Amino acid sequence: MSELSVKHLLGIKYLNEADIQLIFETADQFKEVINRSIKKVPSLRDITIANIFFENSTRTKLSFELAEKRLSADVINFSAAQSSVKKGETLIDTVNNILSMKVDMVVMRHPNPGAGIFLSKHVKASIVNAGDGAHEHPTQALLDSYSIREKLGDVTGKKVVIVGDILHSRVALSNIFALKLQGATVKVCGPKTLLPKHVESLGVKVETDLRKALNWCDVANMLRIQNERLDISYFPTTREYTQQFGVNKKLLDSLDKEIVIMHPGPINRGVEITSDVADSKQSIILNQVENGVAIRMAVLYLLASKIK
Repeated sequence: MSELSVKHLLGIKYLNEADIQLIFETADQFKEVINRSIKKVPSLRDITIANIFFENSTRTKLSFELAEKRLSADVINFSAAQSSVKKGETLIDTVNNILSMKVDMVVMRHPNPGAGIFLSKHVKASIVNAGDGAHEHPTQALLDSYSIREKLGDVTGKKVVIVGDILHSRVALSNIFALKLQGATVKVCGPKTLLPKHVESLGVKVETDLRKALNWCDVANMLRIQNERLDISYFPTTREYTQQFGVNKKLLDSLDKEIVIMHPGPINRGVEITSDVADSKQSIILNQVENGVAIRMAVLYLLASKIK
């Protein structure tokens, strides 16, 4: 069996195209498993995984936990909000205490960019980055690309626009890396204040007119406005943002072609997309959620095979 070129999943930046294809092929097999009546396989029966979340997360945490249980791993959940971190314990001390319980893998979400990279240099366990600040969120980008592949047959040659708060979005950065690696063309669209200054240096084009962007693309990935990260006002009002960069059914139906709508969740319904768009047949949002479990199973399984 081929194996990943990396021992940790710290970011898409560290993967090559063969890694992505291997993850997708492995996810195909696990997708069959999770659609069976008995949804468990004993693949990681002797592996212990710690989920360490220093930031709140519902969907990603549940998705990883479900993936781990489907693979029969032993799971420890650790929430920093109720922990010794509050008492001033350092990241390395926290993780080392958990590792001394003989943990093989750590799935970590942390508010600081690069936290996973830092940790991977100091501890023996395999690290999976479940989001580090506004930096990367590799499993989200993998499940997004996997969902495009499932819907359109391939990612190569597809035109994808990422709409919204690119500046604060780890999903956007990981998606740009993953899509470019697979040969897709990427544009970003949003208020100028929410686009990083040098975003074009990542090999993407900027489009500030939403209708033009939607008429150009095959797939639109709609990002949430991350109010919790906005320390200053980047646009006048939410209503104004919605008028310029929100997608409703009327706009969707008026386009020259039928496009695919994606959203990494959680959705602010009525802000970046309306309910009738989120629930329309062009939306693959629920497929993304289902594919998230298969992709995370694939990542954990492939990384675990490098531990033994």
